[in-house]
Amino acid sequence: MLKKIITLFALCIFISPVFAQELLTPTFQYSHKKTAYITLADGTEIKGTLKDVDRKKGLIEEIKIVDLEGKKHKLTPDQVKHMYLPPSGLDKLGKAIDFLNDARRWTDDKLDQDLLGKNYAYFENSKVQVKKKQLTLLVQLLNPTFSKSVKIYHDPMAGETASIGVGPIKAGGIAKSYYVKVVGQSDVATRLKKKDYSAEFKPMWGSCEAVVAEYASPKWRDLSKHAVKFSECGAESKEGTL
Repeated sequence: MLKKIITLFALCIFISPVFAQELLTPTFQYSHKKTAYITLADGTEIKGTLKDVDRKKGLIEEIKIVDLEGKKHKLTPDQVKHMYLPPSGLDKLGKAIDFLNDARRWTDDKLDQDLLGKNYAYFENSKVQVKKKQLTLLVQLLNPTFSKSVKIYHDPMAGETASIGVGPIKAGGIAKSYYVKVVGQSDVATRLKKKDYSAEFKPMWGSCEAVVAEYASPKWRDLSKHAVKFSECGAESKEGTL
């Protein structure tokens, strides 16, 4: 079993750059020993051991945590502003490790880089638009190293392209949809699907001519690169107005 895990881990390292997976692999299994950090909507901070994360159809419904003083808490998504959850050892092996080296300057300064560096999964409360329905969910941010201008969240209902691996250790698969929010344009993340991306590309990135010009034939797997290029464009615009 150990040999199989090592082999698959090596496969993840090999395939990751080929498939340009700069977005994090969503985390579904969490450590029940390491400290979790939760900030409530009213600003209260809770540090403690995670007991359970209840989901329904992939969406987080309740978080159970015991704080450092031994007090038990049951929290619903509307009570939580954001949280950092420690992944289990097995889930940690399955993370995409290939990030865009030049994208870190687009990191949101509000995020705890120390915890992110320890592979903590970061979730935040956000409004999301799915068809005609607007929901408020706790969603995992998949681009924490370049999320200042564009936030890309895991879609719990997304399908996935073909991947190689067993259980949580996989390589090659790419989600078929994400929730995407352009900071400053809207406080609502919209569901972006792979099958619709060609049609949605210009409406989403059209305010930055550099993105449209460089990616005349946009590919879904390059979504993160488009987000970084868009961030650069926004920064150049601000510098031009100084």
